[in-house]
Amino acid sequence: MADEQVKQPENTNESNAQAAQPAADAQASATSTPVETEAAQAPVATETPKTEEATAPTASQAPKAGDTPDASATATPAPAKPAPKPHVPSPLAFAKKPAKHPVAAPAHTYSEADVKAAETFGRVDDKGTVYVREGETEREVGEFPGATNEEALTLYARRYLDLKAKLDLFATRLKAANIKPHEIDESIKTLGEETASPAIVGDIAALKAQYEELKKAGEAKKAELAAARKAALEKAIKERTAIVEKAEALANSLGENTNWRSTADKFRSLFEQWQEHQRTSIRIDKPTADALWKRFSAARTTFNQHRRKWAQARDASREETKRVKEEIIKEANEIKDSTDWGATSHQFNELMDRWKAAGRAGRKEDDELWAKFREACDVFFNARQADRDQMSSNEKDNLAKKEELLKKAEALVPVADEKAAKKARQALADIQDEWDQIGYVPREDMHRIESRLDAVDNKIKAVEQAAWQKSDPEADARVSSFETQLKAQLDELDKQIAAESDPAKKSKLEAEKATKEQWLNAVK
Repeated sequence: MADEQVKQPENTNESNAQAAQPAADAQASATSTPVETEAAQAPVATETPKTEEATAPTASQAPKAGDTPDASATATPAPAKPAPKPHVPSPLAFAKKPAKHPVAAPAHTYSEADVKAAETFGRVDDKGTVYVREGETEREVGEFPGATNEEALTLYARRYLDLKAKLDLFATRLKAANIKPHEIDESIKTLGEETASPAIVGDIAALKAQYEELKKAGEAKKAELAAARKAALEKAIKERTAIVEKAEALANSLGENTNWRSTADKFRSLFEQWQEHQRTSIRIDKPTADALWKRFSAARTTFNQHRRKWAQARDASREETKRVKEEIIKEANEIKDSTDWGATSHQFNELMDRWKAAGRAGRKEDDELWAKFREACDVFFNARQADRDQMSSNEKDNLAKKEELLKKAEALVPVADEKAAKKARQALADIQDEWDQIGYVPREDMHRIESRLDAVDNKIKAVEQAAWQKSDPEADARVSSFETQLKAQLDELDKQIAAESDPAKKSKLEAEKATKEQWLNAVK
């Protein structure tokens, strides 16, 4: 779109042309020569000259300067009614006979009173010359060859009424809102030429007075139109300036947080408003319109330059983001087949953090890149999950085996004496060897079964410890103190068990209490 002003279409009004058409017709009628108008307005001749010589006008009847011979008078004459003679006239004699003058209907219809009133200002002499009285003087206006004096006078009276009709029409036209100053000037000029020395019969003084009044009214109308145009022009400039200021405000508000698509839509809307204003408002003078367009175009150029820079920076950022994500995808593909589940899971988490920090590379590119990265992630995590599922199944089997061993171990206690304790210790050692060979159990069950196995070990150990202390002469002094400590600890455990609401913790405390009771029994 070129940064240039769209041409303001000219306003037209068919009613102007239609209203002006009667005036043009009247003007053509008034400016035509007397004889040119005869064909349209002259009455039909009622008399036929009796001799051939009567068909040729005399010197006094010849057209004066500015007049044109009557077209109907010079047309081929129609044959006259033959005389009551037995022979036919010769062609030459027949051709010399005068013809009647058929005349078309008048272009305007006036009342008989208007015509007679106009005729009072003129006369026709014996030679057929028409005169008009203008003030205290009288002047010749023309003649009508081949017509009666009454017909000639009527013709020039009608011409007066035609000219007056044109003045009246112009007076009506001056009241129209769509009249143009040049139309007023042209009409005033034309009417001035026609009323200066018209070849008409009528009240010429009144006609000229009416023309002078119309001149004044025309100047007043031109002043009114000029004032209205000035106001309309100021309004149009104000409206056009408002569009420019909105564009400049948009250009000045550009920044990092600009919504470029929305702002582009706003500029497009303002440009459409500009074009619509050119089409529908009054035409602004070229210097002002050019200055406003320059400001509007500068605002759009500022926006386009900033948007272009933003687009370039965005494209560069997207290319860098694409490069970073492609590198991440490459690293993911390199480790996706690893079975080092813990370390590799940590690596994938780091790759995901880098992916999020990389930004966006565009909707289409991001979708394609993410699909590739997700594919590598799925390979690893699906394999890890499959391994976990397999491990979970094995661990459950191991748990069942250890629970069977645990039943054998718990059946070894309680032991009554040192000999039974030694036998139980040997059996427990075999159970622990088999326990270690079985392998892992589910994490949530590990503490539970290990605690139960430890409790068996502790019970056997308590009996062994008591037997050793009995055989040690220096241990007697410590037995009493150890017994006292065990009783105190058992009392404290009773309190903790009574206060504890968590079943798991309470079970642990009860297991510890059972162990200490075994120790106490062994000491005693």
